[in-house]
Amino acid sequence: MLHVKKSCKYLILFLIGAFAYCGIEIIWRGYTHWTMGVLGGSCFILIGLINNSRFFYHLMPFRKQMILGGLIVTVMEFIAGCILNLWLGLGIWDYSQMPFNLCGQICLPYTILWILLSAVCIVTDDWLRYLLFGEEKPEYVW
Repeated sequence: MLHVKKSCKYLILFLIGAFAYCGIEIIWRGYTHWTMGVLGGSCFILIGLINNSRFFYHLMPFRKQMILGGLIVTVMEFIAGCILNLWLGLGIWDYSQMPFNLCGQICLPYTILWILLSAVCIVTDDWLRYLLFGEEKPEYVW
């Protein structure tokens, strides 16, 4: 029963992250691809685990959580881009015209954007866990 409850919690968080990521992408560039929902949901779960798991210090300073969250999204985007864009040739995005890009799949300006967006994800995840699943009330140290 505990596994079912935990699976439902992560499914709900995944779907919230997936729809949010796709929504942001539609607002930002006018369209999205279904794989971005998978990427967004996965990133949302991973960012939420930063201060909700035994792997990380519980009260990691918020700015460090933001940086780690931005790096998680950047690494996930690079992996997805290499598979979806370079290997499968889907052409979902191309950052080759952006400064400081790597293989056209990630770039420094978007990494900075992911760091800032991670702040929203961290707070949203924490409050969803508190309000929907009865977890600890969020608290932060800068």
